[in-house]
Amino acid sequence: MSIYSYQTKLSNGEKIDFGTLKGEVLLFVNTASKCGLTPQYEELEGLYKAHKEKGFEIIGFPCDQFGGQEPGTDEEIMEFCSTNFGVSFPLAQKIEVNGENAHPIYQYLRSQAAADEEFDEAGALQREDRDMVESSDIQWNFTKFLVDRKGNVVHRFAPTVKPKEMERIIEQLVKEA
Repeated sequence: MSIYSYQTKLSNGEKIDFGTLKGEVLLFVNTASKCGLTPQYEELEGLYKAHKEKGFEIIGFPCDQFGGQEPGTDEEIMEFCSTNFGVSFPLAQKIEVNGENAHPIYQYLRSQAAADEEFDEAGALQREDRDMVESSDIQWNFTKFLVDRKGNVVHRFAPTVKPKEMERIIEQLVKEA
């Protein structure tokens, strides 16, 4: 299996097959509208606008598993994000990211990048602790997974890492053909 084997439904009801995003740099983010980290939407949108034309895509995955901070319907979430933060990147329908009902894309992402794995200076994933990979639950809203143009999960960012702090790595990845 690869990242391109998965699909999801967007909040507008359309289905997105990740295979259609082959060759793009991808950022997957579990989001929430009533979280202290919600203002990250603004920086995420800034990254999206700055790099979309270079082959960069963000997909937000609203999730209500952390403190009930995403209580709205898919339509309410989409409206909130658009109105308050000008979000134009795709938002998926609300999902779970942990547990037996976790969306398959998040099961895959978690299996590829554990929270405490080491990364080199360029942000490349160093696989030193394979035992932690399978049990690496998402800890909170706004955990971010960065995928290179070949479909490799190359970085997992903690919720507190601001999107702007990831820009150097994103710029490197979008330059790679």
